[in-house]
Amino acid sequence: MKKISLILMILTSLIFCSNSFGQTEEVKIKTSAQCGMCKDRIEKTLSYERGIVSSTLDITTKEVTVIYKPKKTNPDKIRIAISKVGYKADDLKADSIAYKNLPACCKIPGDGKKSEHH
Repeated sequence: MKKISLILMILTSLIFCSNSFGQTEEVKIKTSAQCGMCKDRIEKTLSYERGIVSSTLDITTKEVTVIYKPKKTNPDKIRIAISKVGYKADDLKADSIAYKNLPACCKIPGDGKKSEHH
């Protein structure tokens, strides 16, 4: 009986410790995404970023919801990753070269200066 109690205590401790080390947070970032290609591009890019558990872009709201591990990344790094793909991320401007290389459907409609996306 003592062995079973000891094993249960150890298992409980391990579960508690693993949960505290694996804590995640969520951030919602407004993007300049326009279409399904944008969604695929942003989600794929974020899947390769260190510390990101998952990302889902809602095309209707243009908002990407990112679940991440705060010990490995932070919202600013996530915004930078989105910007480097050619999209605006909250107030962070899109990388102009990456934006210029986006397909036409991924650029903001009516953007007269497509190479200088803000």
